[in-house]
Amino acid sequence: MMLDENESVRPDGLTVRRMRHDRGWSAREMVDAIANASERATGVRQSITPNLLKGIEERNESVPYATLCLVADGFGCDPVEILSSDIDPTVDPFLN
Repeated sequence: MMLDENESVRPDGLTVRRMRHDRGWSAREMVDAIANASERATGVRQSITPNLLKGIEERNESVPYATLCLVADGFGCDPVEILSSDIDPTVDPFLN
């Protein structure tokens, strides 16, 4: 299934936090890792703010699919690995 980059998805905040901590990264280092991965892939430095990272980790804040992909690229993983498994058709594009 192809997702629209603006489609709203909900990352699993605990997984994101665990993966960040497993790497020994601060929030700022995570933001930098995302920017570096984006620059390597596209030549353009894109990232998220530390506040958005906090929202994802603490509140499972919904984000556009493109943002989920940025975070996954920062970890070097598939976006599905950090997608919440909550079943909610308003935020889970795989159910639509």
